[in-house]
Amino acid sequence: MGSSPPPSPAPSGEFCAAFRVRAGAGGSLTFASFMELALYHPAVGYYRRPRTRVGYGAGTDFFTASTSGPVFGELVAAAVVELLGKSDPRDFTFIEIGAEPGGGVLAGVAHPFGATQIVPVGEAPAAAGRCIVFSNELFDAQPFRRFVFRSGTWRELGVALRDGALSEIELPAIAPAALPAVAPEGYIIDAPLAAAELAGQIAALPWEGLFVACDYGKSWRELTEACPGGTARAYHRHTQSNDLLGQPGEQDLTCHICWDWLTDSLTRHGFVTPTVESQEAFFVRHAGRYIAVTTAAEAARFSPKKLSLLQLLHPAHLGQKFQVLHARRGR
Repeated sequence: MGSSPPPSPAPSGEFCAAFRVRAGAGGSLTFASFMELALYHPAVGYYRRPRTRVGYGAGTDFFTASTSGPVFGELVAAAVVELLGKSDPRDFTFIEIGAEPGGGVLAGVAHPFGATQIVPVGEAPAAAGRCIVFSNELFDAQPFRRFVFRSGTWRELGVALRDGALSEIELPAIAPAALPAVAPEGYIIDAPLAAAELAGQIAALPWEGLFVACDYGKSWRELTEACPGGTARAYHRHTQSNDLLGQPGEQDLTCHICWDWLTDSLTRHGFVTPTVESQEAFFVRHAGRYIAVTTAAEAARFSPKKLSLLQLLHPAHLGQKFQVLHARRGR
């Protein structure tokens, strides 16, 4: 067994108590179980705390495409209408899964859909009938398992609480069959299995229409060949960190999702030709008319709306950092 990194700063007493209850007599958790506790526990979970997490203001931790204001929602609405083709958007309910409290991509946006619905982050998805099911950075917020290749075999990484401090440990767990047979010594794979399971749960619901997910991820080949240190990251006060155990309940934890796994989940449930595009390509191809009209109207000035478009589309900003998966089932 390899040496473990030094323990992170001591977590709060409240978090330690919750950890001990969850860990039981064994005193340790898989990283996925630790992440579920740190993000979604009703008392100490990061996403359960009544605070503003997204934005540029004091106390926020990160920004997303929705931080650009209504322009993102207008782009999404325009792209969805284009993808619906001859179908009347008034026949569809627009469901956003994983929206922040009081948010929603269509907040303050004039849209053509028959109804809208928000499923808050951490709540079970629901959809029925004719729908557009949309999410923005939902799947990267799901707990993931961590594995390291050590001495010819995969070991699962876990978290232990000893003397009031958290530390990373290696567990003798059996790795999923999806992991490659061999890898370089010390190679880490952050396996977003829960994200794929969530996609399958959403796809299994009794609805037809359009699935659109904005997120960031990689192919399985990239995750297994080009990311030797894994893709897990922590975010606190707009600072990215590799200290995944620091400030549990106070920082966000995330990793790149596996687009191959999500597209497979959709295909198994009857979705046609799931397609992954960069955010830039998705909006240029499917919301081109909106972009043309908006840029023409704002041509004489460098307005906030034009700045938002630049941030969302330019490859040096969010245009290439994020991708969009879309697929359709039914009419």
